[in-house]
Amino acid sequence: MLSNDTIQEAAVHEALRTTVANRNEKSLNYCISYAKAGLLMTGHALHDQILYVLVNMTNWRGDTAEKVRTILKDYIKNSK
Repeated sequence: MLSNDTIQEAAVHEALRTTVANRNEKSLNYCISYAKAGLLMTGHALHDQILYVLVNMTNWRGDTAEKVRTILKDYIKNSK
């Protein structure tokens, strides 16, 4: 059985993949490298990496951006 942390990390990794898939968005220029690195991380390292991703996606707009940000912020809030 998967733990809640594993399920959350899977959702975060999917959100990071969505971010990378939108790499042509000019507002994500710096964010993409952080998102790619986050795909290789788990646990505390992933938590710290998500902070970098969030800071560098502040200008990304739209429904997809909102969904991704919600997942990442929930992960940060719940992984303290």
